[in-house]
Amino acid sequence: MKVNLVVDAKGLACPMPIVKTKKAMDTINAGEVMEVQATDRGSLADMKGWAKTTGHEYIGSKEDGNVLLHYVRKANPEEIKETQSYPNEITNEKLEEALKNDNITVVDVREPAEYTFSHIPGAVSIPLGELEDRAGELDDSNNIYIVCRTGNRSSMAAYTLEEKGFSNVQNVKPGMSGWNGPTEDK
Repeated sequence: MKVNLVVDAKGLACPMPIVKTKKAMDTINAGEVMEVQATDRGSLADMKGWAKTTGHEYIGSKEDGNVLLHYVRKANPEEIKETQSYPNEITNEKLEEALKNDNITVVDVREPAEYTFSHIPGAVSIPLGELEDRAGELDDSNNIYIVCRTGNRSSMAAYTLEEKGFSNVQNVKPGMSGWNGPTEDK
């Protein structure tokens, strides 16, 4: 595959691989392909989700040792969508209040290692890359609160659930990076 630009995002955690990708995308022409090198396992789902929400084409990813190589083709201007945060957002503090209710589900879309280290008690672990296939495990009659590290992956996840017909979805921002409530590890 002919690659027009290589972006080094090794050693960076979410959301930085996407931030670097977005900035680099402005430097190539429509139809050209970018290779993004990353070591963050979460970037597998992040790249695919970001490309989907912006209109760029996610070609695929492969592994080279501990480095993930992601390939994205820049869309033509008429294909590009402005990246937008999910409109139904709540703060960490509002989620902490909502945890007192019975009809809620907290979905943690971070990678399993992130979840294992520290998560909100009772949160369901469904990594972003598995959400489309596992959405049926969730009860749409509950209020669903989606959390990740910073609110970026959870925004993509909220859009995914909305596309699948879920109506009671909230993106939690800033997510676990600013969470002061109770946590547990597994």
